[in-house]
Amino acid sequence: MHLNWRNSMYDLILKNCRIVNENKIIESDIAIKNNRIELIQDSIDSETKKIIDVEGKYVLPGLIDDQVHFREPGLTHKGDIATESRAGLAGGVTSYFEMPNVNPTTTTNENLSKKFDIASTKSRSNYSFHLGASNTNIEEIKRVDVNQAAALKVFMGASTGEMLVDSLDALDDIFNYSPLIVVTHCEDQTTVKRNEQLFFEKYGDDLSAQHHHLIRDVESCYLSSSLAVDLAKKYDSDLHVFHLTTEKEMELFTKGDVSGKKITSEVCVHHMHFNQSDYAELGNQIKCNPSIKEESDRLALIKALHENKIDIIATDHAPHTWDEKMRKYQDAPAGLPLVQHGLQILMDFYHQNILSLETIVEKTTHNVARRFQVKDRGFIREGYYADLVVVDLDKKYQVTKENILYKCGWSPFLGKTFNSSIYMTICNGHIAFEDGQVRDDIPLGMQIEFNR
Repeated sequence: MHLNWRNSMYDLILKNCRIVNENKIIESDIAIKNNRIELIQDSIDSETKKIIDVEGKYVLPGLIDDQVHFREPGLTHKGDIATESRAGLAGGVTSYFEMPNVNPTTTTNENLSKKFDIASTKSRSNYSFHLGASNTNIEEIKRVDVNQAAALKVFMGASTGEMLVDSLDALDDIFNYSPLIVVTHCEDQTTVKRNEQLFFEKYGDDLSAQHHHLIRDVESCYLSSSLAVDLAKKYDSDLHVFHLTTEKEMELFTKGDVSGKKITSEVCVHHMHFNQSDYAELGNQIKCNPSIKEESDRLALIKALHENKIDIIATDHAPHTWDEKMRKYQDAPAGLPLVQHGLQILMDFYHQNILSLETIVEKTTHNVARRFQVKDRGFIREGYYADLVVVDLDKKYQVTKENILYKCGWSPFLGKTFNSSIYMTICNGHIAFEDGQVRDDIPLGMQIEFNR
């Protein structure tokens, strides 16, 4: 493959990298040409258009966030594909899978194709989209192109209108016939509605975000996630359960390598970072579904991550405007913007000796690529696309109004100082973010391909 490499000019050489990849940290140089990693070698001294010395810094595969809401089409006052993918690049996210609860919903193959068309003209990073399930679209699901859609998203609670799949017959058909991995949001709607009624009767106008984890409680999560696991076992389905939040749910999942499991699971950075005590200060800013719960649940999620019961870390980036979030609790939408700061949250766990760099990389990139069969991304390997994030572990970074890139313009981390900073993000071999700025003079992102 590299017989003639000495006679060719590279586009970029990164010198003195500390590469975190496939459970190892090695010191090496990386040469990039035509969007891809051409050579990984101790020392590369060849003709190149550009050399960057990253001595002392760590080079990770660009993150693949399999769970984001970029709000396009139809909800673009909150965020859009261009703005949120730019914010992701500032956070080291070079690829993403985006959610179907937009307007119109991505519950038909026609609407799915339209989203790919939009992204091809707007996305700053690499993209794919989940087809959405409904109670009535099983024929659309059967016809989906498995080499186009990332997965099939099923809202088993915590949604409204056609995106809420609450028919057991529909769920049977989905788990039986879906040609895609089924990815689920698990909260039992009947339990949630009952709790909402009880708490409203008790507290009335005094109801607040501090009650959120009691309304969307452990039982509502467990009832739904256990149903999903039971259905997957019944039909031998491929199931991936998004954003787990409770200690009790951990009993549903098995330890082991992601490649050997048909039922896998995920945790999000905010459920690893916050607990119920944070509602007092942040209120609706951290109102999300499923809810942030007790400290014992938070610690159990981190433990399950170490045990490889939880396979993937994502953000569930879900922007809303500040005005929307500042409504009274009952009327404020659920979700928070995270895609710019998710990696820095995880790097703080590294500084606290909670997560190793190798584990962070495995759960944010390697395992996403393995689970969803992503082609030529998710690893630092010769021949793979050059999607890389260079991290300065020792340079602190404060979140300010000026450096928040989300279209909604706010973050629950405003004023927080993280221990590490994103030095540079490279997407498809192009420097997409450096010196605190996203570069808009480089090619747009690519549609993610799958080995299926």
